[in-house]
Amino acid sequence: MKLAVSGKGGVGKTTLSAMLAGAWALKGRSVIAIDADPDANLASALGIPSDDPITPLAEMQSLIRERTGSTSDYGGFFKLNPRVDDIPDTYSRRIGAIRLLVLGGIRKGGDGCLCPATALLKALLIHVVLGREDALIMDMEAGIEHLGRATAQSMDALLVVVDATPWSAQTALRVRALADDIGVKRVLAVANRIARPGDLEKARDQLGRIPLVGHLGVDERLAAGVARPSCGGEMEASQALKDNLPAVEGILAEVKRRI
Repeated sequence: MKLAVSGKGGVGKTTLSAMLAGAWALKGRSVIAIDADPDANLASALGIPSDDPITPLAEMQSLIRERTGSTSDYGGFFKLNPRVDDIPDTYSRRIGAIRLLVLGGIRKGGDGCLCPATALLKALLIHVVLGREDALIMDMEAGIEHLGRATAQSMDALLVVVDATPWSAQTALRVRALADDIGVKRVLAVANRIARPGDLEKARDQLGRIPLVGHLGVDERLAAGVARPSCGGEMEASQALKDNLPAVEGILAEVKRRI
């Protein structure tokens, strides 16, 4: 499956993204995890230490210029279809079966501007969505700005994370409207940090037409990360991930049933 995850800041979308990637990896799947949130935290959720930072692809100027043929950040001529097929393997950070790619934010040079960095990232997303067989999880900000029409229509589903607050549901409904505009096939919701049955019903009522495919309870241990790389480069699942694995697998099964 190829899934994007969005939602209001603070609801736990990055944690869910890491848990989904970890669940796939534990089943032996090859996984590409993409951090498409400018406030990138997916590496931390997967247990990569903060003193071992990952350079976002949007900041790799030498790579961008090599692949696009650009001579400046904006203006001039550059390739709109640069070579990207080697990027997931060469420029990712490995955590066992998971390849983590951090996109980074794109500086906009004006309305309608397509800069070389944007061209590279757009080509990369098309490649990983349409050209590879890996399971894909994309952690997004509270929107769908990174999804172009071609990639959006090929994603299996967009998961919107909500909690019991009405504000998270309002964000989910806005994301649903944006997704409809570019042809996302399925927008589904996951409720997070559900402490009481009444909270789950409240979240479901606030979602309107967005189907709820599962929920997670409150587990403060997840703030410390869901996994970590071992000395040998394999993924070591945290006890919190192991304890929550039935719920995560239930979410994946329900998503699969609906696609």
